[in-house]
Amino acid sequence: SQVWSSDFLPGAHQGTRVSSGAEPVPNLNRRAASAQIQQRELGLLERFNRKHLAERATDPVLTARIKSFETAFGMQREMPEVLDLSKETDATLALYGLERGSSQGFAWQCLVARRLAERGVRFIELIDSGSSKNWDAHGDMKTHEPLARNVDKPIAGLLKDLKSRGMLEDTLVVWTTEFGRTPVIDGPTGRSHHSNAFSSWMAGGGVKGGIAYGRTDDYGGKVIENEVHVHDFHATILHQLGFDHEKITFRHAGRDFRLTDVHGKVVKALLA
Repeated sequence: SQVWSSDFLPGAHQGTRVSSGAEPVPNLNRRAASAQIQQRELGLLERFNRKHLAERATDPVLTARIKSFETAFGMQREMPEVLDLSKETDATLALYGLERGSSQGFAWQCLVARRLAERGVRFIELIDSGSSKNWDAHGDMKTHEPLARNVDKPIAGLLKDLKSRGMLEDTLVVWTTEFGRTPVIDGPTGRSHHSNAFSSWMAGGGVKGGIAYGRTDDYGGKVIENEVHVHDFHATILHQLGFDHEKITFRHAGRDFRLTDVHGKVVKALLA
């Protein structure tokens, strides 16, 4: 849950988890009640919550809870259509490597991400857990080959689809992780954690295409040219989203926090 929680931001900013399978958003619908009854129930609940809030100092948790009920009811109306891939063409499904009727895997995530973006969802995070296997292999790196194949076609399909629909120039796609792997075999035919040098990429959203920025030594062990710290990476992303990372702050535990702490600079060489 750390991946999609709001952390020190107000609770209204917490993400909604959407999983592949028969019930992508758990407990979204109350099956025993009609939409009209649910709307009346939520209206009554909102009035109680707002009365409770008015009698107390501003409570961000309660405010977030009120907002979450409003969001949930909106999702009840919108999500079934978003997740219905039956009207997607065979050509589009093939672009992602997705079989008709399938609601599993990274390909499904990528296509649903495009449909969410089309409908105005501003932030979407895709997580490939290894398609029911494990990317965190400290041994037998051969097991990563099929995992890589499973994500290669869908992410390429997503980029092509966004571009063909004129969405890529306004959509920043970021492919990243928390750290890399050692450039040499370490232990039983595996790789250990390695934070000294690893790669991420960005596409669309006003960044330059077709370039590689930064360089490691011949062994991939350390950065020797144009190092990009994670704070620089975040500052650049925020810049492309229209934020000044040095000015945007959030109050938490008695002090103002920046998302880049007291560091970070926008990597202008990456911008179109």
